Parts: sequence; structure tokens; C-alpha cells
Amino acid sequence: MKAIIIILIIAAILFFWFIGIYNKIIHQIEAIRNNKKQIDIQLDRRYKVFESLINVVKKYMNYERTTLKDVVALRGQAQKATQSGDEKSRMAAEDGISKIASNLSLVFEQYPDLKADKNALQLQEEIVDTENKLAFSKQAYNDSIEKYNATKKSFFESVVVGACSSKLNFDFAYWSLPEEDIKKQEEYKVKL
Repeated sequence: MKAIIIILIIAAILFFWFIGIYNKIIHQIEAIRNNKKQIDIQLDRRYKVFESLINVVKKYMNYERTTLKDVVALRGQAQKATQSGDEKSRMAAEDGISKIASNLSLVFEQYPDLKADKNALQLQEEIVDTENKLAFSKQAYNDSIEKYNATKKSFFESVVVGACSSKLNFDFAYWSLPEEDIKKQEEYKVKL
């Protein structure tokens, strides 16, 4: 009788242990998905700010035509990639829009009247602010993936992941700098 009780207690402990680990991993997966949604919110915000900025600068320069076409084309690529589930292509297209955003300050320097326009300056600040929020969201997303990957590789957790592979074992793509940007940063030298 004592042996049966001990076996039942051990079975109950193992059951609750399994459920606890399962729930912890599900929580991490949902955190990754939420962080990805936060990136999507910032990407949508950035696109709307770009549209507003382009409308403001139309009277000042021809650059907006190329910028608008590039942003719209990259946004279309990102949306197609999202629909097809191609995360790497989506990330590449969104990073292309970030490059356009980083070059806007140089363009503003070429147009003194544009630099004086309060709406244009406010929208330029919005783009910088959005890019900063986007960078923070990408970092939070990558951090949550790192935490999830470390958890699912841990000994006891890997047993639970193996038992429930279809619900717990995912390969999330990190949002990182393009290879050419990483190479530029690695090769960067301060010029004196």
C-alpha cells in the first residue's frame, strides 16, 4: 500500500513538473510572438510617417518620387514575404526601409527651405524616434528568442520539448543586421 502511495506521489510530482515546464516554454513562445507584433506595430508606424513626410516634401524636391517608390516597393516585398511566411525576405525588405530612413538627414541638408519647414522637421524626428523604437523592439524580440532557445536546450526542458515537439519546438529567425553592415562595422577604423 505504501509503495502505491509513493508511486502515486512521484507520478503526481512528475506530472506537475512536466506541466510547469510546458507552461514556461509556452509563455516564452508567446513572448516571442508578442515581441514580433511590437515590431510590426513600429514598422506600420514608420510606413505611415514616411508617407506623411513624403507628402510634406513634395513641394521641395524630386527625391520624394524615388524615396516613395523605394519605400512602397520594399513595403510590398515585406508584405508578400509576411504572407508567404518568408521571414528572411521580410526582414531584408524592412531593413532596406531603415537604410532609406538613415539617409533622410543627408537629403534634408540639400534643401534649406525644407530644413526650415516645421512639419518636415517634426516628421523627420518621428522617423528617428520610430527607428529607435524599432531597434528596441528588434532587440527585445532577439532577446526573447535567445531565452527560448536556451530554455529548450536545457536538460529537463529538452525532455518536455521532445515529448511535445509539435507545440514547443520552433525555429524563430533572429532579426539581425545584414551581413554587409556587420562587415562594415567590423572593418570600421577611426580616421585621425
